[in-house]
Amino acid sequence: MAHPVDVHVGKRIRHRRWLVGMTQQQLAEKVGIKFQQIQKYETGANRVSASRLWDIADALEVPVAFFFEGMEDAQEKQASGLPTEAIPADLLGDKEALDLIRSYYSIPENQRRRLFELARVLSDVA
Repeated sequence: MAHPVDVHVGKRIRHRRWLVGMTQQQLAEKVGIKFQQIQKYETGANRVSASRLWDIADALEVPVAFFFEGMEDAQEKQASGLPTEAIPADLLGDKEALDLIRSYYSIPENQRRRLFELARVLSDVA
């Protein structure tokens, strides 16, 4: 079974890769490995070495610490046994959500503000 830290780091690699619009193949080429290895890292099936994490952080243009952000919060929520929120804790793990965010920010600013207000009104009704 994968260690929770390896799973968290893998999810963060996937989140950042999706956010910048990079494929597993493209990331693998930048790091100098096969895309299958990226798949294994992203699922937590394989542990990422420190030097490889450094290379991945460089390719994705983030500090190494980025991959560990939010880990303590996730562990605390899990240990507390409190009910989960309506918004999933792993929101950025959802490809559809990331695509929506990318699309949202590609809309001209004035239209984006109007769309935001519409969404806010609709969510208040629900």
